[in-house]
Amino acid sequence: MTKPLILAPAGSEGSFLAAIAAGADAVYCGLKIFSARMEAANFTIEQLIPLVKLAHKKGIKVYITLNSILKSDDLDKAEEILINLEKDVKPDAIIIQDLSFIKIAEKINFSGEIHLSTLANLSFTDGLNLVHKKLKVNKVVIPRELNIDEIKLMAQACPENLDLEMFVHGALCYGVSGRCYWSSYFGGKSGLRGRCVQPCRRFYSQEKTAGKFFSCIDLSLDTLTKIILPIPQIGVWKIEGRKKGPHYVYYTVSAYKILRDSSSDSKMKKNAIDLLGQALGRPVSHYNFLPQRPYNPIREKSQTGSGLFIGKVSGSRQSPYIITREALLANDVLRIGYEDEPWHSIHKSGRYVPKKGHYNFKLPEKKFKAGAPVFLVDRREKELQKKLEDLEKDLNKIKKSLHINIKTLKKESDKKEPAIEINYKKKYKKRSPIIDLNVYRGYGRKNPSRNIGLWLSPLIIEKYANLYLNKIWWWLPPVVWPEDENEIKDSLTRLLKKGYKNFVVNAPWQISFFKNYAGLNIWAGPFCNLASYLSVNTVAGLGISGAIISPELGRDDYLSLPEKCNIPLGIVLSGNWPLSISRIVSEEIKLEELFYSPKKEAAWVKKYGPLFWIYPNWKINLTDKKKILLKAGYNMFINFVEPVPKNISLKKRPGLWNWDIGLS
Repeated sequence: MTKPLILAPAGSEGSFLAAIAAGADAVYCGLKIFSARMEAANFTIEQLIPLVKLAHKKGIKVYITLNSILKSDDLDKAEEILINLEKDVKPDAIIIQDLSFIKIAEKINFSGEIHLSTLANLSFTDGLNLVHKKLKVNKVVIPRELNIDEIKLMAQACPENLDLEMFVHGALCYGVSGRCYWSSYFGGKSGLRGRCVQPCRRFYSQEKTAGKFFSCIDLSLDTLTKIILPIPQIGVWKIEGRKKGPHYVYYTVSAYKILRDSSSDSKMKKNAIDLLGQALGRPVSHYNFLPQRPYNPIREKSQTGSGLFIGKVSGSRQSPYIITREALLANDVLRIGYEDEPWHSIHKSGRYVPKKGHYNFKLPEKKFKAGAPVFLVDRREKELQKKLEDLEKDLNKIKKSLHINIKTLKKESDKKEPAIEINYKKKYKKRSPIIDLNVYRGYGRKNPSRNIGLWLSPLIIEKYANLYLNKIWWWLPPVVWPEDENEIKDSLTRLLKKGYKNFVVNAPWQISFFKNYAGLNIWAGPFCNLASYLSVNTVAGLGISGAIISPELGRDDYLSLPEKCNIPLGIVLSGNWPLSISRIVSEEIKLEELFYSPKKEAAWVKKYGPLFWIYPNWKINLTDKKKILLKAGYNMFINFVEPVPKNISLKKRPGLWNWDIGLS
């Protein structure tokens, strides 16, 4: 039995060293750009050079996360960064979401592996062979939402030399990975670009009920990892937490090493659980891992902040204090308030305080809130501190030996060298016909006067499969779980045998469902999150006929795309677009009824098949931009016609999303 690697998070130098100290097999970390965790401290190229050399000296692999979606104006910078990583850092792998990096890595002869991020949403078995053979992907990070039965199906379908990487511990997002637009919708800060402001963590209200309807506690598989140990295709156990400190990294890595190496030793397993209990994370659950015992991770009535609760703020504005529930060490890091509250603050203890001791601290006057909770979020015990100091000495020796080289590197990085030219074909010569496509969940008319889109489902196929052969575009769902895969394939087989030609896939890997049929017109849908000409041209190489661009983009991004794309482009012009799509829903929230954010933004939840869709109470509306989009070269214009619940009236808003402000 091959042991899976323990993959540790590192968002700072201290956390990186803590991962080494704990004996991680690999570390993943991000740069200060193109990372899906931009709020972590992250690293510059210069900072990574000695850290990676130290890790490699210890036999530890390093993976760099470049898992943001890229816009066209990001491509030169992305290329420059990958060139510098290859030349000076030599990471063992990059973790990517955007397929542009596939072509960039190929062009610069990147020597490391390519790992497909969970944000790319490869959630079903058929896509594994495609990404390995056609895109040369070495590892796929599978979604956290999968249960053990589905994980086993994914493993059984793995081609030789492709590994699966799975999360065993850390934060859970409410939305399915790669299918949440909530933060972007509410202000242009895209979760797919690492800038999520976590609207799911806020309090919402519905009628007389209020709560954190979308806020999840963390995942922890702990002792259940013994179930995945015998699965050889699970090559990596991944711990989430690039915003966490060294203490968390050290304790979680140490715990999962024990659970991997001593899974049959009850005493050692208890030891591991104790370590996880001291890791200063959020409350945890097994989530959906056991299908016979699924656990809803939403905590509607309580906060889900990380850290160990140690007391509440007492005293006055001039002299606040806490009576500690746990002993404090000198330099312990405390958080006053919950991390998703804008007034929270970080404070470092100056001395040892015994349990139930009286500890005074200073805070800015505006930060004082009597009764505010106080959490221990990071600490340096003597044992850990000693290990970190020893590693810092090793690191400083490497830094000293690299001093001249790093200075030279900084000077070179200031020079703006021309980026490598990415070859692309000239714009298609013959313009495709203009298509205005209304997309329905169902359709009432007997004979549509023009093309329509229908979301794929057995019920809709039963009703329409013998009608309108040349007028229907069949839309695949934005998420396909392994347990739904056969039903999807059976539905498509039925349609293909009847002669239907027009389809929209909402993950690039869904094109694997059509491998035995030729002459089809298959477009990449908006949930593919394509945002640059290079990502469009990459999916074109998979057999995609046209692409509907991500609806998150701004004006300039949209207008610059068609010129450099090999295939026709479409755009979501109007209609209901979801804030998020999830596999779970709060038991406290009523479906198809409005709920409200603290700023009185309204939305509702609707269930379609195995997914819960959250819709804002207004539509996207770019209809008055259609002329300039036509002039730019767009061919298909999508209008989503969602059935709005009878008791809900949509609010009239401009509906421009990021058109004016751009996508940050």
